[in-house]
Amino acid sequence: MNLLAAASESSLPLWMVGAYLVALLGLGIFSSKLFRGTSKDYFVASRSIGPFMLLMSVFGTTMTGFALVGSTGKAFMTGVATFGAVAVWSGMIHSSVFFIIGTRLWAIGKRLGYVTQVQFFRERFQSHTLGTVLFVLLVLFIIPYLLIGIISAGKFMQGTAGLDPRLTGLVICGVVLTYVFLGGVRSAAWANTFQTLVFMLTGVVAFAMIAKAVAAKTDEGPGTFLQNVKRSTEFVEEHKPARLARGIHPATLAEYQEYETSLGKYEEYESLKDTWGALVQDMGGEELAATVMEKPEPVEKPEFMASPKPSMTKLLWITYLFIPLSIGMFPHVFQHWLTAKSAKTFRLAIVAHPICIAVVWLPCVIIGTWAAGLYAAGKLPVLGESPNPSAVLGAVVGELVQNPWLTGLLMIGVLAAIMSSLDSQFACLGTMFTNDIILPWKGKDYFSDGEIVKIARYFVVGVVVVAYLLSLALMKTASVFNLGMWCFSGFTALFPIVFAALYWKRATAVGAYACIAVTAVLWVLWFHESDYGENKDFFVLGMLPMAPLTIASALALIIGSLVSRAPEERQINKFFPNKAR
Repeated sequence: MNLLAAASESSLPLWMVGAYLVALLGLGIFSSKLFRGTSKDYFVASRSIGPFMLLMSVFGTTMTGFALVGSTGKAFMTGVATFGAVAVWSGMIHSSVFFIIGTRLWAIGKRLGYVTQVQFFRERFQSHTLGTVLFVLLVLFIIPYLLIGIISAGKFMQGTAGLDPRLTGLVICGVVLTYVFLGGVRSAAWANTFQTLVFMLTGVVAFAMIAKAVAAKTDEGPGTFLQNVKRSTEFVEEHKPARLARGIHPATLAEYQEYETSLGKYEEYESLKDTWGALVQDMGGEELAATVMEKPEPVEKPEFMASPKPSMTKLLWITYLFIPLSIGMFPHVFQHWLTAKSAKTFRLAIVAHPICIAVVWLPCVIIGTWAAGLYAAGKLPVLGESPNPSAVLGAVVGELVQNPWLTGLLMIGVLAAIMSSLDSQFACLGTMFTNDIILPWKGKDYFSDGEIVKIARYFVVGVVVVAYLLSLALMKTASVFNLGMWCFSGFTALFPIVFAALYWKRATAVGAYACIAVTAVLWVLWFHESDYGENKDFFVLGMLPMAPLTIASALALIIGSLVSRAPEERQINKFFPNKAR
């Protein structure tokens, strides 16, 4: 009986995850019953999504494994500076992008009937070829974004439940594919809303229980919630203080200064000892001189210590602000923007998005920082000698959380965050292949509306299969955070195109081509120089590559537009209507 009880208890988290996946699948199938059978409904939910669901779907689709598994691993390596560098910038800039880019694209998309970015860029710059080139680039950048989710889920479930990551990837891809296949973006929006609420709630609960588990490792033991947070942080202060500062932590600096002092004393003694020996020898005391020279050292020679460096320089911290600009070029976010019922629908998303980011990112960064202290103290042996940052969150949960109910709840929360991005990305790629490649090739009137939906569904299946197979090849070696950084670099460098298209009448197709060319060349060059993302400390002039990459692409767009012929006024008026009329 005891063995049966133990087996039942150990498998309880997996049963909870299974029940959650079934419930999600049921919700997805139910929401697909609301599907109106039209391509417009499949692609943009008939532009009928309200404020709360827009907030949840857009926020959910931006919270990938990069935000959960990736941020925890990055904080493990860098510390609390991760929150300021990524989360704070994201909260401010995402909302700004929603306002200056999202609302304007929604208005244009509704008026002209767009469902993809490429449709907008083709007509704005009067170039079918430019749209095709952008399509290829966007797909190449979004595939790694998909992989972030699948790999994150596999790494996390392997660390917490010992599951084969290949099985985890197969299961979540299958569940997401089912409801996206049936209901398109409408089902994705419903599922995102549910999953976002789940992972935000479980994130708060998980943070509290991990704080208690870490506090249990301290001399004081666990106490109230605030006491647990305080004691867990003090544990890091004792064992890995460098993780609690963006610059050089005072404790680290004091340790190095003590080292320099002891080294100076040792070198001074060495010099004096040689001088004493030489003087005695000159006085004819050979035996006494030998005794002096062999005298035990009064100061032990200190071990080598490298000069302390800040966990993140000011310049590097500032360049992290370029990361959230990438949201302006995410095809799946663009598609969710187009689902809004009206411009007023954006208000809640603009105001509440930063709050939602803080609720999710802050616990993850703090958990990663605590993990660094635990690892330094030898309390996380499961990570091994060369820990993979992507495995940190799973290791913390698997090692510290012993309550199977809470473990299952946390596993559900992490999977919910990851899957809330996958569904939107799957639906988006199916939409893009259909509307940007097939329909322009065969003509808009070649297929019936029902056939268009079928084509989109077939492409969704193909995208899922390709993404899953690629995740199998990269599962063991990929770093979620670094993979995300290089993915976001590409989207960020293309951001000047959408900004110029909306706010600069003089922007031309030549300028857009120049921006794309600079982005492609420099991205490939620097990605190669970083050993294809393996070099986690690869910087350009002390900055993240995306910063100089975006600056260079913006300059290329400006120069290319100015040296080329200005767009026709009639075409410009289509996108910059005269309000006075």
